[in-house]
Amino acid sequence: MSDKTSPDDFEDINKVVSDEWQSETTPYERVRHVIAHTYSPVSAETVSGDAETSPKTARKHLNALADEGFVVTTTGEHGGTAYRRSPESLVVEQAADILEHVSPDELVTRIAEMRDRLNDYRAEYGVASPEELTIEQTNQTLAEGDFRQSEIDAETLQDWQTTRRNLAFANAALSIANAEQFVDGDSRSTDDNILA
Repeated sequence: MSDKTSPDDFEDINKVVSDEWQSETTPYERVRHVIAHTYSPVSAETVSGDAETSPKTARKHLNALADEGFVVTTTGEHGGTAYRRSPESLVVEQAADILEHVSPDELVTRIAEMRDRLNDYRAEYGVASPEELTIEQTNQTLAEGDFRQSEIDAETLQDWQTTRRNLAFANAALSIANAEQFVDGDSRSTDDNILA
């Protein structure tokens, strides 16, 4: 007697997961989930396949998400509408995540530290950005006729780029935290305290 089970005895796990996702979510939720992870323009048909819904339904929900600012539209390769996640919605999502884990006071301190680090990089390398450093060092290598591997420290360049990106998100988070003070009904200020 054999304890082995043939592959035909098992249900396709992808089908089970897909059916479960469909039964536990609405088409709108599935379309939103798919487009939340879509950073290059795609057609409504592409989204519909991933969201397990019809192209017509996907298009309807994508247009609603575009009206909300969650999605941006462009003209696709063949003249149709293409959809992708809006950069603004990504920034707001990142800022909200930061504010969930870091207080505004701590955020001010971290922003100052990141600005100092960026200023140190600019002073050390004599350029405003990691991209300018890469171009400068490439031009220097070409001028000297020495085509060996570049001396750019990849780890430094990555830290510079990451710090610059993190500073942008932290500034957005701090701006949102400051703006929320004026939206919250309990902490309304007088007109004299509002900056023009």
